[in-house]
Amino acid sequence: MAAMSALICDKVDPILNKILGDNGIDVAYEPEITPEALLEKAADYQIIIVRSRTKITANVIERATSCQIVARVGVGLDNIDTKACEARKIRVLNAVEGAMNAVAELVLGLMLSMARHIPRADSAIRRDKWLKKELLGSELRGKYLGIVGMGNIGKRLARLARALNMNVMGFDVAPIDQEFSREVGLMKVDLDTLFQSADYVSLHVPLLDSTRHLVDSKRLSLMKPTARIINTSRGGIVDEDALYDAIESGKIAGAALDVFETEPAIQNRLATLDGVVMTPHIGAQTGEAQGLAANVIAEKIVQTVRGVI
Repeated sequence: MAAMSALICDKVDPILNKILGDNGIDVAYEPEITPEALLEKAADYQIIIVRSRTKITANVIERATSCQIVARVGVGLDNIDTKACEARKIRVLNAVEGAMNAVAELVLGLMLSMARHIPRADSAIRRDKWLKKELLGSELRGKYLGIVGMGNIGKRLARLARALNMNVMGFDVAPIDQEFSREVGLMKVDLDTLFQSADYVSLHVPLLDSTRHLVDSKRLSLMKPTARIINTSRGGIVDEDALYDAIESGKIAGAALDVFETEPAIQNRLATLDGVVMTPHIGAQTGEAQGLAANVIAEKIVQTVRGVI
């Protein structure tokens, strides 16, 4: 394998550096690199690796005259200008396998938090309030979970939900595997039916022009007043103003959000609603997921350089 150099622009698990180094790739680790410094250094590397913090813009690609691979230690590619990469014939890699279980488990945690009012209960007792009578919850068993996007994460979530005896509905623009559907008893439905029928709707689609504000006031109006929505995909999938109005008016019971239209989501008015649970984009933030994602992306880079994929 010809000698190559890689610039890692964000904090990653050390296994990534080790695997690349063991395979003859020189690694520069600059997890706090600024956008200005990246522009200055981009031309020096054949491989540029990021997570979420660093943005690979068209300007970066224009400067990265030696670049052959741009890799993200994560799932989405919205912080990478993929069209600019394609125009330069730069391979774009990501680690879709890394976050699969971590995100699915977070969705379960968020559903349980809403069903049993866990954040409100915790906050109250810290303020010396004992809300035992007020916090009547519900069980997940027997409830209908609608999964929008039946990729790796959606499938993992479906399996976990079935273990809790939930009923699972799924929608995807791509065909859903028949064998998997039989395994989890998946009911394949259209999008409107899913929103009309589900007690919980979990979103697992990329942010595209076709999915921006997929969940708008019209779609929220289809949901039952007891239903809740969970978004761990991308913030722009949900129209937050429409979501606020739907929850504040009692049209739906609540929502759990790990991603937001503007991040960091500081002073977001959704935080004023009791029916909302919010986390700071931690879907893939487990030690296991970060280690797996780093391992996966390292192996993909090595195989790409060797011409295997």
